[in-house]
Amino acid sequence: MQSLEAELEDARQLSIADLADAIESIGFECTRCGACCTGEAEDDHTATVFPDEVRDLEESDEYDGDYDWRDIARPMPYGLSETEDGDLEGETFEWALQTDDCGDCTFYEEDDSGTGACAAHGDRPLICRTYPFSVALAGTSQPMGEVVDSVALEAQREAGEAGDEAGMVRAHECEGLGRDISRADAEELARALKERAVRELEEAIAVRDNYAPADPDPGEVVVHDSEGAKRADGTPLEE
Repeated sequence: MQSLEAELEDARQLSIADLADAIESIGFECTRCGACCTGEAEDDHTATVFPDEVRDLEESDEYDGDYDWRDIARPMPYGLSETEDGDLEGETFEWALQTDDCGDCTFYEEDDSGTGACAAHGDRPLICRTYPFSVALAGTSQPMGEVVDSVALEAQREAGEAGDEAGMVRAHECEGLGRDISRADAEELARALKERAVRELEEAIAVRDNYAPADPDPGEVVVHDSEGAKRADGTPLEE
């Protein structure tokens, strides 16, 4: 297995044109069904959000200070345990977009016809901008939904590694797959997909390098991200 640093270099070398070719060959158009923004009975919506993306939403003039850190992000639930009072405690890595009581993304809205929309569409995180696609590189995350299609990138095919998952563009469950997409839209999505792959690997490396066991108190949650250990409200643990 390659090191995270090697995977990061691979991510930086991804070709926008090749990514766009893969996206075009699969096809995609958002139908605003809301499936990627809502939780399911067995699993809450857990879209990964970077610390600076949380701050961008927190500080955006568009929302007039309506949101603080807890309104936007919550500790990724994986690895946390539940107290007798039903609260979470322990240590975890990274942040997920906040959810409502139904497990839906806090920014998800529906109009009277049931059509979904994102209240923070212009500032939405990279994982939302790139859904339903991901790039198969170690250290990068997969969005919700099973992989239903994949395309090997040109460099991978030329290297004779088309049977190897690494480096493939993957498409996850979404009713918008298979629809026509313009070249301009495919390239815009491809740029975001490359940026997300690079950012995820940079984040993973920083989390690894900055990590130190925090030994949280009972009933306390500590989140380790690229900036260090934080409380559940986003404030640094050492403050």
